[in-house]
Amino acid sequence: MAAAAVARLTVATTCRMRVSGPVAAATTSAASPVTVTLGDLPQQKRSAATATTTTSSSGSPVVVEKRAAAATAAEEEAVGTKTTLASAWREVQGAGDWRGMVEPLHPLLRDEVVRYGELVAACYRAFDLDPASKRYLNCKHGKKQMLPAVGMAGAGYTVTRYIYAAPDVALPFGVGSCAGKSRWIGYVAVASNREAARLGRRDILVSFRGTVTGSEWLANFMSALSPASFDPADPRPDVRVESGFLSLYTSDDLSGKFTCGSCRNQLLSEVTRLIAKYKHDDVSITLAGHSMGSSLAILLGYDLAELGLNRGGGGGAIPITVFSFGGPRVGNLEFKRRCDELGVKVLRVANARDPVTRMPGVVLNEAAARVFRVELPWSKACYTHVGVEVALDFFKASNASCVHDLDAYINHLLDGGAAASTTTTTLESWRWQMATIRAGEWLQTLGI
Repeated sequence: MAAAAVARLTVATTCRMRVSGPVAAATTSAASPVTVTLGDLPQQKRSAATATTTTSSSGSPVVVEKRAAAATAAEEEAVGTKTTLASAWREVQGAGDWRGMVEPLHPLLRDEVVRYGELVAACYRAFDLDPASKRYLNCKHGKKQMLPAVGMAGAGYTVTRYIYAAPDVALPFGVGSCAGKSRWIGYVAVASNREAARLGRRDILVSFRGTVTGSEWLANFMSALSPASFDPADPRPDVRVESGFLSLYTSDDLSGKFTCGSCRNQLLSEVTRLIAKYKHDDVSITLAGHSMGSSLAILLGYDLAELGLNRGGGGGAIPITVFSFGGPRVGNLEFKRRCDELGVKVLRVANARDPVTRMPGVVLNEAAARVFRVELPWSKACYTHVGVEVALDFFKASNASCVHDLDAYINHLLDGGAAASTTTTTLESWRWQMATIRAGEWLQTLGI
């Protein structure tokens, strides 16, 4: 059987909570007694619903019925014990560092992770891959139509702004730089009144897609660490991040058709505008991304917190949560420590077979830094993951690329891998389009 080729996931045994790198003194260590902050919540029950695959207008598969059934089952379980997402949202967003919620993966947390994963997948489904289109490598739809057009009319969010990014990456051996054109990278959205009531707060969402263009691939492979220095009054030179991700986040393309300022300026402007607009509401800031997009999400979370922009109408800190899917390391140990100090919560969903989650820092990483009990000068050059990990383990021999596929991640969270074959084959044509675009971008980069 084809299903036998899939190394199936059992969430209770393969998902575990793991705090990467040394834990700050104020934080309870992984070895300390665990306090189950949501002890009244029911443990996960598998939904018996049959998967029904529908197709969105973009031509990409959307497994709607099964995911809706799983979410409904979790909601019914929660209501049965008088615990709802609205009453437990702070814990689900990481207020307690997800202690007692990751092993086994709690149904409320699982459904929120899946929900945010779908909102990231919307970026891929809305991305225009037709070279003949006027919107080539931008979003196919206007802001009001985007979510409905990809089969997510009931998502409960209103898209308020599209985000564009243009990397300016120095080429190796001093041969110059590659200044890529600005491309659509994601969107900012805010929860509707009805969704805010269900969630228990007004959620400001930023969703990022992963790598597509040649210049973005170059940014991924720029493994040198550079100071982030987001706060001019306190630059913190020891806090360093991958130079390619930093370039993608901060570079500007004045010639872009849709752009207005760097990716960073676009994001800070829109998020702070929404914070001011909803200053009388309970607000959360949720940043979600896949692959390279998760790196941008973490950079934005750190940036907002470092500048103190996550302040509500009453002056209190607005929680910042990052949901990372198949994300690489972003910065060094000092960057991880600073994110912890600022209270930026990161939940990393990572497949053990996914090579992207091991980069950059294949050699110089948190494991190498732990070899010595005393910090050495070179330890500042060690890449370190930020946050808590939800570890998955899946692989399909007939399609090795599924180990990094976002839909495969989502399906394994839902049902342990049985649905991987549902989306893997139907996404093949999409992957061929992506490969063609990458080849064309590389030729452009080389001036051919």
